[in-house]
Amino acid sequence: MPAVAVGERAVQGWNPEGYAALLGVDYRAAAKLPPTVLAARLDRLLANAERLVARLPESLMGWTPPQRDRTLRELGYHVFRVGLAFADGMDLGTFPEGWLQERAPADLSDGPAIARYGGLVRGRLSAWFRGAGAQEYARVISVYYGPQSGHDLLERTTWHTAQHLRQLHALAVERGVTPPDPLPAADLEGLPLPASLW
Repeated sequence: MPAVAVGERAVQGWNPEGYAALLGVDYRAAAKLPPTVLAARLDRLLANAERLVARLPESLMGWTPPQRDRTLRELGYHVFRVGLAFADGMDLGTFPEGWLQERAPADLSDGPAIARYGGLVRGRLSAWFRGAGAQEYARVISVYYGPQSGHDLLERTTWHTAQHLRQLHALAVERGVTPPDPLPAADLEGLPLPASLW
């Protein structure tokens, strides 16, 4: 679990406000997008990834780009596992790091198979969001990097998915695959994405 320590005082988990207080600096978190907006964006990002992954040729699925320690197949799978982990974490109240380290099952060996898995993930998330009340997003989930509200976890899931979609787009183009859709720039706005692609 990440932590920041100053002398004998420490703040654990992902807690920028706590870090700022510990260090005595001013910090104001950017306003989060509402859960309904984040949920709609997450679905659109995953739909874009689904169409892109379906187009990746089997010959590229075992390729490991120099920027990542994941094959293109594993990165394609991971982008959907990130989304599914949100619903699993909200349902179980816990979110272990191991979920994000899972490898693609053997039967998901090509782009179309991974895209079909992505469609199933989108269906699961759609059902979860339809059934979730506003109070769900205030619940605190035990996440491997520290306690997070459902709203915080949804925001992180959305930008995590967006970051991997950015990477998939760049890698597809690098390998001569034209993405079926442009990178959805509007869906990236307002997300706390890293400046760097890698």
